[in-house]
Amino acid sequence: MTEAGIHFLDAQGPDGLRLYAIGDVHGRLDLLTAMHRRIEAEIAHDRPADWRVIHLGDYVDRGPDSKGVINFLIEARARDPRNLMLAGNHDVGFLDFLKAPDAEGLFIRFGGIQTAHSYGVPLSEGTWLGKEATLRKGHQALVEAVPPSHVDFLRKLTFRVTFGDFFFCHAGIRPDVALERQNPQDLIWIREAFHNHPGLYPKIIVHGHTPVPEAEVMANRVNVDTLAWQSGMLSALVVDGRDKRILEMAIKAA
Repeated sequence: MTEAGIHFLDAQGPDGLRLYAIGDVHGRLDLLTAMHRRIEAEIAHDRPADWRVIHLGDYVDRGPDSKGVINFLIEARARDPRNLMLAGNHDVGFLDFLKAPDAEGLFIRFGGIQTAHSYGVPLSEGTWLGKEATLRKGHQALVEAVPPSHVDFLRKLTFRVTFGDFFFCHAGIRPDVALERQNPQDLIWIREAFHNHPGLYPKIIVHGHTPVPEAEVMANRVNVDTLAWQSGMLSALVVDGRDKRILEMAIKAA
């Protein structure tokens, strides 16, 4: 991959197509709507020939309004299919919990309680040891509370998209595996092997998944997960031909 790779400074998007890639939202509807307002204002002012807004996954868990985030994204895509949504590991974890409750799974252990609360289901914090009946009851209530349109949205999320010299996914890629052969599990879960790879990739990998204090621009990748649910800052990479910049939206965490 190193010999055929491309450096961030040399990478460019397709002619006439502006790209916005938004990092992990995690239930922060306030930040997502503010970011979209900013993007819409830029598009109205600059009038690019075409555009795409790419959401890099992890719409649910941890933050206060996962339900509102999914509603917003469904409506955004209905208004304009140039709004694209990729799957994150938390989105898949939410689906997994809806299929079968697991007290040790991602959903219960890492922020799914807040997701359930956004749907009006009062799952409680703390250990579920010996509380299988309570967990099953909460699971059933959540299954009934989540609209079918939300389940359909989550099921139809794709794992990757490519434009120009940029490859977009939630977490990253497996080094030395061709982009078209990447395992979906790696695309939503990988960390160390991807982050520690010193060489260039065939395309610049734009991702989230691993929180950083500010957007991280490397020679071979860009990380736009700035821990929005806690930091109050949602970040995006903007690509317009050869021009690249980071767009930030900040609102204090509730």
